[in-house]
Amino acid sequence: MEQDNMPTGPKERPSNAYLRYSSFAFQLLGGIGLAAWGGHALDVYWSLSFPAFMLSFALLIFGGMMYKISKELNRD
Repeated sequence: MEQDNMPTGPKERPSNAYLRYSSFAFQLLGGIGLAAWGGHALDVYWSLSFPAFMLSFALLIFGGMMYKISKELNRD
């Protein structure tokens, strides 16, 4: 019997994949939430009429998290 087509290494269960992707979502939401909160606090502190810090921090965190997620997903 030939076993060349058998996968080598541990097989990932579907439930592990769901946990992995949901952790990405929670990290993204938590990071953006903290950045928006901190940016809003700075906007209020400096009495800015436009939420410049809130938007810039949220977009910066979003971009960084997307980069991190793409690196994690392409690693496998």
